[in-house]
Amino acid sequence: MSIPDGYFDIPPGKIAAIVTSLEMLAPPVLPPDPAGDWSVRRVAQPGLDWYRDLYSRVGREWRWSQRLRMNDAELAATIRADGVEIYTLAHDSGDEALLELDFRNKNECELVLFGVTSKLIGTGAGRLLMNRALQRAWAQPLTRLWVHTCSLDHPRARAFYQRGGVRPYRRQIELAPDPRH
Repeated sequence: MSIPDGYFDIPPGKIAAIVTSLEMLAPPVLPPDPAGDWSVRRVAQPGLDWYRDLYSRVGREWRWSQRLRMNDAELAATIRADGVEIYTLAHDSGDEALLELDFRNKNECELVLFGVTSKLIGTGAGRLLMNRALQRAWAQPLTRLWVHTCSLDHPRARAFYQRGGVRPYRRQIELAPDPRH
C-alpha cells in the first residue's frame, strides 16, 4: 500500500501515532543490572482494579488507554489468558512498573506492555525490568521476540529498545480513540 505525501485529516475523537515494530531473533547479551532498590515479581492472577491503576500510572503521560476502554470480562480474558504473563517492579513497598509478555504464538514472545512510573524514569529501573523480561522470554524456545512503540511513547523508548537488541522491521500509522475526549 502506498500513501501519497501530504497532510490528512484525522477524524474527530481520534488520535494518530507513528508505530515502529521491532524484533529480536536471538537471545541478547544482557548488560549488567543497574544498582537500585527494586524487585521484579510475577503477578499470576492480576486483580482488575490493581491492573487498571498500575496501567494508568505507568501510561497516563503516554496516553495509554486501550486497556482502560475494556470492560471487566474483556480485560480479565486478556491479562489472565494462558500464555500471558504480567510482572511488576516493586519499589518503596509499591508497584511502579508494568510488564506484559505474551507467549501465545508458538516460538514467539510479544512484549505487549513495558513501562515504569514517571518517578522511576531515568533511574535504571527500566533496564532492570527489561533484563528480566528478556531473561524470561528467552528461557522459552523462541525464534522471535517483538515489541512496538509509537510516537506517543517516551521520546527515548525506541532507542531504549534498540540498545536492548531489538531492531525495527516495520512502521505504520495508527488511528485510535483519543483518550482526552
